[in-house]
Amino acid sequence: MAPIPTPPAQPDDAPGEYVGLAADAAERRARSHGWTTVRSLPPGAIITMEFRSGRINFEVAAAVVTRCWLG
Repeated sequence: MAPIPTPPAQPDDAPGEYVGLAADAAERRARSHGWTTVRSLPPGAIITMEFRSGRINFEVAAAVVTRCWLG
């Protein structure tokens, strides 16, 4: 059986610092901090919950980040 690969390390970042930022500014900041996938979602969106290393998620209402989480 092949070994399970080790996922790459995620950027050292604080998700709470994105809350309140304009969505476009939050995306620019996330990419500059090394996030490879930035996902913006409307409130209440139905999404899959699999964890993906290197992904940061934003819940965006009225072009402002209202919630942020990793994976």
